[in-house]
Amino acid sequence: MVADLVITAADLGRDQLVGIAIAAGTIREVGPQVAARPQDRVLDAAGGAVLPGLHDHHVHLYSAAAALQSVAAGPPAVRGAARLAAVLRQADRRLPAGAWIRAVGYHESVAGWLDRDQLDRIVPARPVRVQHRSGSQWILNSAGLHQVLATTPDHPGIERDDTGRATGRLVRMDDCIQAVAGRQEPGLAALSQQAARLGITGFTDATPFADPDALGAIAAARADGRLRQKVTVMTGPEATEARCPPGLELGPVKVLLDEDALMGFDELCDLVRRARRAGRPVAVHCVTRAQLVLALSALEAVGGCERDRIEHAAVVPPELDATLRRLGVTVVTNPGFVLARGDDYLAEVEPEDLAHLYRCRSLALAGVKVAAGTDAPFGPADPWVLVRAAATRSTRSGHVLGPAEALDHRQALGLLLGWASRPATERSVAPGQPADLCVLSVPFADAIGSLDGDQVVATVVAGAVVADNR
Repeated sequence: MVADLVITAADLGRDQLVGIAIAAGTIREVGPQVAARPQDRVLDAAGGAVLPGLHDHHVHLYSAAAALQSVAAGPPAVRGAARLAAVLRQADRRLPAGAWIRAVGYHESVAGWLDRDQLDRIVPARPVRVQHRSGSQWILNSAGLHQVLATTPDHPGIERDDTGRATGRLVRMDDCIQAVAGRQEPGLAALSQQAARLGITGFTDATPFADPDALGAIAAARADGRLRQKVTVMTGPEATEARCPPGLELGPVKVLLDEDALMGFDELCDLVRRARRAGRPVAVHCVTRAQLVLALSALEAVGGCERDRIEHAAVVPPELDATLRRLGVTVVTNPGFVLARGDDYLAEVEPEDLAHLYRCRSLALAGVKVAAGTDAPFGPADPWVLVRAAATRSTRSGHVLGPAEALDHRQALGLLLGWASRPATERSVAPGQPADLCVLSVPFADAIGSLDGDQVVATVVAGAVVADNR
């Protein structure tokens, strides 16, 4: 067999180093006798660990790409009103006339409950939009707000004060804002390169795309090689019957549950039934107890599907473990938030909920399927930050949040080793498996012990080397 690529001297955590022969995007042979032929391309692992490539099971590609080109407006980069004003004014001086300032990651710990008047005092003339770190809300100054209100004056997402004046806070109005601000050309190439350097070989985009045409830029970037990772995409319920563009895989129907206007039980059941008729699982956004109870009640009423998912599962009371296990759903959680937001949780979350935040170990012990995603750009985009947080449960200040939920290092890494369609079922480095691999500079035991992204030396997707950090 002539291989497309042979990886030599690979440590798979066995007694001896092995070779890995790859052809047509698939691992064809693994063993100590595998040797490269003169015509084969060779990647020498030099005794370093070779793992299945990391798959980020919950990410928002357009937003993550845009965040690379946006102003950071929240912790840890920005703390305090003075620093927020400084970074926005710096952006105002740098940008050409008429361009919007796009800032992301804001949290009220920076300068309170931001509104149009506060932003007007910082940047009065240029349109400004600041995204709350939750991802669901934008805050606009008057210059930006007037443009949105001129085209969309009556949207239910427009917050108004007691006098009827718009506060500048807009909830789930991304499309309305983009209609006047213009959609930035997504920097998917830069995002892909950054991810490849960290060993990521696949993404599941958890954005509830309402219009399949919105997937065009992702499909085009996959087709022309700017986006090297394999990509699975979700759609919203509006696009349950959607066809997926070539080069992408169609994932679950994403269902958003908003706490302020919680969907009715019958409506949610109807959405799940529509997904079932289309042959698709559902992925339900659950960050509160009420959302999770509603989601599980609907899935029980309609009937569970082994590919259904609960996204985030920020708060999971233990009394729901048996239901999660019985339904066979996968919890796709975000332990990176333990590091990024843990100190805020310690100050703000009700004490009885602290032990139930972003549970991992106890869910797994209860027989619940668990995987993870970064939720970038709303959570740390580095997958190694995520797995270390799952193992240490450490906040930025060094506090430990939910120590009983800490996974051992191998289990933590396993959160990102699953298949896109079965996130809690790990892939392996074995014949017949996809040739999506992460090569590290240190032996297997050291790699598991350190969980350090700086040790990634090469990333392989479908048999092609997409990042070489040597």
